Amino acid sequence: MKTYAEINERIRSGEAVVLTAEEVVDLVRKKGAEKAAEEVDVVTTGTFGAMCSSGAFINFGHSDPPIRMTNIRLNGVEAYGGLAAVDTYIGATSLIDPPGTGYGGAHVIEDLIAGKKVRLQAWGPGTDCYVRKSIDTYVSLDDVNEAYLYNPRNMYQNYSVATNTSNRTIYTYMGKLLPRMKNATYSSAGTLSPLMNDPHMDTIGMGTRIFLAGGVGYVSWQGTQFNTTPEEVNGVPVKGARTLAVCGDMKQMDRRFVRGLDITGYGISLAIGIGVPIPILNADIMQRCAISDDQIYAEMVDYSLPSARPCMQRYNYEQLRSGSIEYQGRTIRTSSMSSYSGARKVANTLKDWIEHGEFLLNEPWLQMPSESRVKPLIERGMNRW
Repeated sequence: MKTYAEINERIRSGEAVVLTAEEVVDLVRKKGAEKAAEEVDVVTTGTFGAMCSSGAFINFGHSDPPIRMTNIRLNGVEAYGGLAAVDTYIGATSLIDPPGTGYGGAHVIEDLIAGKKVRLQAWGPGTDCYVRKSIDTYVSLDDVNEAYLYNPRNMYQNYSVATNTSNRTIYTYMGKLLPRMKNATYSSAGTLSPLMNDPHMDTIGMGTRIFLAGGVGYVSWQGTQFNTTPEEVNGVPVKGARTLAVCGDMKQMDRRFVRGLDITGYGISLAIGIGVPIPILNADIMQRCAISDDQIYAEMVDYSLPSARPCMQRYNYEQLRSGSIEYQGRTIRTSSMSSYSGARKVANTLKDWIEHGEFLLNEPWLQMPSESRVKPLIERGMNRW
């Protein structure tokens, strides 16, 4: 047994042994979980993919004379005007007005983190204490008081594989799906994925310090659509399950780990690099961190169905990452919607920070729910689709 305090002391002294989730697989196979847990202090994980449920809070500061901003645009993209006078929240999927240019809230966030100035246009009703009715200026991260990502749902714990059995091409958040099952897409870093390495949230909870888009962030709450009910194989769920809400200071972040996306036929999203350190407190945690791609399964479903998509077949990530899978005698090409090389870079960067004493671990102050399910939206009244 180890404690957070003991591990952090080893980090401070430069003695901590840190491995990525990829590296630790072979070690546990060779030496077993008990021996590996004695040697290893921290396992780093990583993911880098589209996370639509993301966005940024920004405080612009007060102009002279002041304005209460109720209608706000950043580079032409709508931001929320229902907070205090000069606070806003811009969602990653917000669209430029008029839409159709492939630019949205995610790109505004990327531009700000890249150090660019963005155009701020805002309007207000004009009041005795906020007399101004409009403003048109340019701001950067250096100009604003605070700017931080607050993402309600990131790091999905596994996700379904998408294919298309219909006779037409369809465009989804899982990418372009060709007719008659000519391709299939998936979106997980498999063995590197943070929530695959701590599937029941033994070490991850509210307050956990993480790598967020090249800076330091924190787990702030359970993510929306947090679901503990999916079936598990080898201790991990076979479809979308737990998620995390995370936050972090945009002024610390690095553009290399943030990308605005324009997904054809779907819309705007934000790709983010996130890494979570797993403290090796005991052999059980070590064993869970040794899970490999051939042990992690995902369900393939038909995205041409509008809802109620049953499982067609399960595949492990070793099969998915090979470039093709077999289904009822046919070969289906596979591709990933997330970046495995990006996930590896996140895990290695976090490893480097810890090895150099630049990143300490902290014990979560509140654990995630052990039981939670996702409820559907119940339609009531006359206006049904």
